[in-house]
Amino acid sequence: MLTWMYWTPEVAIFFACVVVMLAGMTVWEWRAPTVERKGFLPISTTRGDRLFIGLLAAAYVNLGWLALTSEGASIWPGFAASVVVLLLVMWKG
Repeated sequence: MLTWMYWTPEVAIFFACVVVMLAGMTVWEWRAPTVERKGFLPISTTRGDRLFIGLLAAAYVNLGWLALTSEGASIWPGFAASVVVLLLVMWKG
């Protein structure tokens, strides 16, 4: 069933983190409904908007890391950079 993709521990951890974030945001939205606010992003956003934008940015950071490094390089620095970008967008976006 999952043979269409080459699953490494890093890929599994990345997708597990995304699932945990989505579940956490769902619970957070039920407990405290969001209010739109304006941060450094050029639009007013809700928590869900910032999560979506942050996940897209994290994906691009990971793809950029893969494009700039050699084939045998570790992807952990790219993962760490994507987490930092996601947290920055969620916090200040």
